[in-house]
This record gives sequence, structure tokens and C-alpha cells, in this order.
Amino acid sequence: MIEIIQADITMLHVDAIVNAANESLQGGGGVDGAIHRAAGPRLFEACRAIPEVRAGVRCPTGEARITPGFELPAQHVIHTAGPVWRGGDRGEPDLLSACHRNTLALAREHGIDSIAFPAISCGVYGYPRDAAAAIALTVLAQARHHTRTPHRIALCAFDRGMAEAWQRAAERLHVDVTSRLG
Repeated sequence: MIEIIQADITMLHVDAIVNAANESLQGGGGVDGAIHRAAGPRLFEACRAIPEVRAGVRCPTGEARITPGFELPAQHVIHTAGPVWRGGDRGEPDLLSACHRNTLALAREHGIDSIAFPAISCGVYGYPRDAAAAIALTVLAQARHHTRTPHRIALCAFDRGMAEAWQRAAERLHVDVTSRLG
């Protein structure tokens, strides 16, 4: 089941929440900062313990890493570094798709049955909401056919505008979703 909700992702009781992280995994603004604040300082330490793949990069754009949720209601945080929007002709759609696919692969590997995604790359990274929503819904709808995909997938919007972008994308793509908007 895919649902669209408007809520604070740090308050959700799911197996895992997804962090729209930066490549360093050292916290930042937006949802990344909110997750780090809510999870407490052990999340920062867990992220620092993830080996760098090159100087300052623990999670290259499009990839995903997992940590415990610490003080969050969620048991796990899956961090994924989304692409910065540069006009759409520098691989951004493929990288954003990879964020969702790699996050789901990690969720399967860890037996996660419920997961909540924020609007990856739609904040300070500037990805247009409608384009990002279509990519997310396409990947998540395709993944539903995999037997080990989480049974509950929530798209968690901080504001109504993003929730509506996901809803429009679901309608355009004919993806069945349920909505709980605040």
C-alpha cells in the first residue's frame, strides 16, 4: 500500500524513515536536520562511523545507507543523498530514481515492513515538486510487485503543496494511493 500523508516524519511509528541526506551524512537543514535533532547525538556518531568512499563522502548521490533510529519512534533511518537540481539534463532523474530504488533494496535487505519517504531533493536541492513526485511514484509503484517490498510505504509531506504534487502524480500515473492530509 502506498499512502500520502502530511505529517512530521520524525514522529511516525514505522520500521524506517528515509532521510534526504547530504553525501557526508553529517546532518544539514530541512528534513535532514530535523531527523538528526529528533534522533539525538547517537545518530551523528553512527553516521560518522560509516566509512567514507572518498574524502567527505559516506553516501554518494543516489545510494543509501542505514543506521538505527535511536530516539526516533522509527527503528531505522535510511539515508539517501538526492541530486541537486541543475535543470534536469545532468542525470538528476536517474539519480533520484536510484535514491528510491536503493532505499527500497536496503529496506528489503533489513526486513523493513513499513517505511516513510520525505520529498527527496525538493527542499534546498531545488528539484521541481511535480517532476520529483512522478519519479517517486513510478519507482514505488513498480516496487510493489516485489514480494519483499515493505507492505506500507508512506510518502510523508511536510506541507500540503508536496502532498498535492504526489496526489497529482498518482492520478496521472494511475497509481492507487490512499491519502491522509492534515
